Amino acid sequence: MSAASASGEPSAKHTKRRPRFVGWRFVLCALAAAVILAAVVRAFFFDVFYIPSNSMQPLLEPGDRVLVSRTAYSSEDIRRGDVVVFDGRGSLAPLHSGRPALADAAVTVGRWLGLAGSDTVYVKRVIGVAGDRVSCCTDDDPRITVNGTPLDEPYVYEGDAASDHGFDVTVPEGRLWLMGDHRSESADSRSLLGAPGGGLISTERVIGEARKILWPLERSTNIDRLSLGAEWNTEK
Repeated sequence: MSAASASGEPSAKHTKRRPRFVGWRFVLCALAAAVILAAVVRAFFFDVFYIPSNSMQPLLEPGDRVLVSRTAYSSEDIRRGDVVVFDGRGSLAPLHSGRPALADAAVTVGRWLGLAGSDTVYVKRVIGVAGDRVSCCTDDDPRITVNGTPLDEPYVYEGDAASDHGFDVTVPEGRLWLMGDHRSESADSRSLLGAPGGGLISTERVIGEARKILWPLERSTNIDRLSLGAEWNTEK
């Protein structure tokens, strides 16, 4: 049978198929637009990060998905007490993973989907900002001090000391002193004492501020901003 009738019009069979094709094309275009929009939002405004370790317990548990504001510090400075997500390459992680490019791509996709953590992106709490002298600890006071003022740290994991080893650093301009809340399990600024940079993380490496636990639903809650001595004067 001819694909067209004697009058030259398309057959009924072909006329019925066209709406189905148009429908699928619309669905694919809508999905592509949604993916592009999500990529733009996550690249410039908000992102979701998977927590792979217990270094920020009890605030964050392994498997948590955390909403991070990428614009948090576009109009204000990073503050002591903020929980920040940062790129640790060159400080807590090597500049290159050493994995094949395909494996790196798979890790990136898994992280983007919230199914896996990253071995170069970390979440820690800001303890010292530019100009601060951060030290720990003395026989008289086992607490961390910032500019001579002891910190009360209710967020630290129960049973942990403020730090298992001492340090005394002054934070230069453009750098941060970061620590995990689960001090005995956290690789943080203390881990790089004596290394180039002295464990002080560049503010340019900060991706954003952790604002909310999204998943699992039973743990969904806002991450409160703490003010650790905002009124203190820094030592220059």
